[in-house]
Amino acid sequence: MSSLRKGIERVEVGLKWDPSPLGSPPHDLDLVAGTYTREDPHGSPAYLVHFDSRSPDGTIHLDRDSRTGQGFGFDEIMMLELERLSPAYTRVLVGVVLQQNEQSERHLVFADVANTGVRVREGHTDLSQHDLSAVADSSAATLGEFTRGADGEWSFREAIRGFDGDLTTFAAAMGALEL
Repeated sequence: MSSLRKGIERVEVGLKWDPSPLGSPPHDLDLVAGTYTREDPHGSPAYLVHFDSRSPDGTIHLDRDSRTGQGFGFDEIMMLELERLSPAYTRVLVGVVLQQNEQSERHLVFADVANTGVRVREGHTDLSQHDLSAVADSSAATLGEFTRGADGEWSFREAIRGFDGDLTTFAAAMGALEL
């Protein structure tokens, strides 16, 4: 029996967290996606998508961006239209970074942020749900990777891996992290 399914096509990545306690500096978590080419799937990303940016072709973009965690449900939403990505791209890594607040007295990690949650979803099907507790001592983490097979179909693999660094160092290293 053959299937009409073409793998994963359109994905929503959601991130949520509670606001910081009253009188404390706000926590700002950011979703980030790195897109990699067939020639360099574990090197530097061809491009990154994070706050205030989108992919050059519009296939990966933030629909919602929060700097405080205030709101209902998921505070940040990133959409990935994998079926529209150029065949030159064969890997997309998705991660999260906790922005360091200059008002904070110490380096912040996910354990400092209350009620974190991440969801990767295609349509109404959850591919992954996580609360970041496994990477509580980290300030950045990969969430998962999407890979394009030889047949052109996209698949997803959850890959929760912690990293200690800011957006710039995490983005430069995320493609080479052992997942």
